[in-house]
Amino acid sequence: MPSGSPPPLEPDRFRTAAAHYEAGRVPYAPSLIRRVTEITALRPTHRVLDLGCGPAPLARGFASFAAEVVAMDPSAEMLDAARTLAAHTKNIRFVAGSSYDLAPTLGPFHLVVMGRSFHWMDRVDTLTRLDRIIEPAGAVALFQDSAPAVPQNAWRKTWRDIRERYAPDAEPHRRDPNWVRHEAILLDSAFARLETFGVIERRALDVETLVHRTLSVSATSPSHLGDKTEAMIADIRAALSDVREEVVETSALVAWRPQSHTQN
Repeated sequence: MPSGSPPPLEPDRFRTAAAHYEAGRVPYAPSLIRRVTEITALRPTHRVLDLGCGPAPLARGFASFAAEVVAMDPSAEMLDAARTLAAHTKNIRFVAGSSYDLAPTLGPFHLVVMGRSFHWMDRVDTLTRLDRIIEPAGAVALFQDSAPAVPQNAWRKTWRDIRERYAPDAEPHRRDPNWVRHEAILLDSAFARLETFGVIERRALDVETLVHRTLSVSATSPSHLGDKTEAMIADIRAALSDVREEVVETSALVAWRPQSHTQN
């Protein structure tokens, strides 16, 4: 997909993936959430927006550090999952909507977090809208996970090959030579002071978690693959039954306005 053409808004994109997201996706390290809380000077009186929240792992992670967290997603299925998982967390408010629904009436916020969701948005438009609702010393934090090239992750090639066999169109933005990285978009926005933070951990893993992880991705979700889903699951189970661990890095790219200052 060309970098200048944001993907169309498809609220049903994760309709069947939502049920697998919490069980399959890599959790963000609690120490990373604490570090972002510290570096952005988040206080118990502040409000946080989790934009494109999915089942709201970030909303739940930041809830104990803020007065209120607004968890926003266009997918009804994702919001249903988020409400269930956060049933005992009283300061999270759920809002159906996308980045195109960002407006001053939602704010103000000290911190806006996004977990693996920014690439689905019109990033320039989103940052322009966020500039209107983030407090002067506030920040944007983009969370993601990656897999370092270490021996413990050698199984990932087999996993990738299976997924690509069933969904060769997966993650088109990663294949697009014209794709512009988030850092470049941020440097041309109001939030042009950037820092990155990451935590690398060895974690236990099993093949059933990998099945859920695969089904949680829109390109390999049951609604996308249809009657090929069971064959893909069988291939994953047969090829990766001996997987026992992985090494993951969960990281955050934090962006402030250049004139803002925080206490490290």
